Amino acid sequence: MTTPPQRGLTRYKLLPDALTSRRRNAACTWTGPNCARLKMRIVFFQPDIPQNLGASMRVAACFGAGLDIVEPCAFPLTDKKIRKAAMDYGAAIQPVRHASWHTYRQSAEGASGRLVLFTTRAATDLWEFSFQPGDRLLFGRESAGVPDDVHDAADCRVRIPIRAGMRSLNVTVSAGIALAEASRQLRATTSD
Repeated sequence: MTTPPQRGLTRYKLLPDALTSRRRNAACTWTGPNCARLKMRIVFFQPDIPQNLGASMRVAACFGAGLDIVEPCAFPLTDKKIRKAAMDYGAAIQPVRHASWHTYRQSAEGASGRLVLFTTRAATDLWEFSFQPGDRLLFGRESAGVPDDVHDAADCRVRIPIRAGMRSLNVTVSAGIALAEASRQLRATTSD
């Protein structure tokens, strides 16, 4: 006879490790009612730092969000480099590359849902913003954000409040915070 789970405990189910066989780890999936699986997309506008792009792929994979890369990047980006940056999360994420902002806007990914820009210039705090399924979360270059025309194209502008005197968060940290809050609000569940 099994004992019922105690209140407040999270139950995890270990799955065979298809992603990190080299390390013989186990992928872990939360089997509770609020597993992260968002029908959102993260959009990175002309990323500057390849390591941040790789970490962002991991964030998107873990939350079940899609990922768009608007080029040109500040570093050479090839399919081989994308696979390397994704590390052992490559099987869980297929980033979509767009040659320019214009081609992104014309794509199926760029035409659906609200475009939500995360920027230090926004008036709406993350905690006051209401996410919707299908939102596209746009993050600018680490060095310069996004140009004015991209800023103006956003349907919503959101900022993550940070301590006074601090300039900004790392773009991958920002994406993780945004996806976690969206998941909390929408109570995203695994449906596939």
